[in-house]
Amino acid sequence: MGIHKFFMSLNDLERIIRCPGRFKFEEHNVAAHSWKVSQYALVFATIEENHGATIDWKSLYEKTINHDYGEVFIGDIKTPVKHSSPELKEMIAHVEEKMVEDFILREIPEHFQAVFKERLKEGKDGSLEGRLLELADKLDQFYESFSELKRGNTDPEFIIMYQHALKGILKIDLVPSVRYFKETILTDVLQEDTTIDITKLTNEVIEKV
Repeated sequence: MGIHKFFMSLNDLERIIRCPGRFKFEEHNVAAHSWKVSQYALVFATIEENHGATIDWKSLYEKTINHDYGEVFIGDIKTPVKHSSPELKEMIAHVEEKMVEDFILREIPEHFQAVFKERLKEGKDGSLEGRLLELADKLDQFYESFSELKRGNTDPEFIIMYQHALKGILKIDLVPSVRYFKETILTDVLQEDTTIDITKLTNEVIEKV
């Protein structure tokens, strides 16, 4: 089936709902998530570039657009489960990586396989582009949980998700980007009218980081 099979699999990303099994005021699918992550990364890569960093834009876009392709095979694993232990997170990543690799070997024409293996591999690494992907990925988790809390969704999972995402963002080794997030974006977030005390929730995380 070749490339046609790959193209058809992209439709599945539109059907995979993030944070499955919980009540949400607004559903988000994996395909939309990947696009948003690429936009967040664009902004923060520009901030890093303005502070003297050299960005490999091709690598950045490949990492951000493709970073969750493996969920075609395993779906979206809920955040509390995925991060419940380093061992479990590593096992899930291994299964996902193996299934992507098997798909490439089975469906992708041989002369494209090396390129696909490179572009569909795990993008979160120690490179600048990998760290920007990590920041952007956590930022979308931050916004998805914030949107639910803002509307009054009292499911404790979204409180955990918000705190986990915020903590993760603040710990990423991207000083200009994290400073901009904390001093500018987070300031705007806390000025929003919300049904819960988002300022208290936020400060509890900041005090522990």
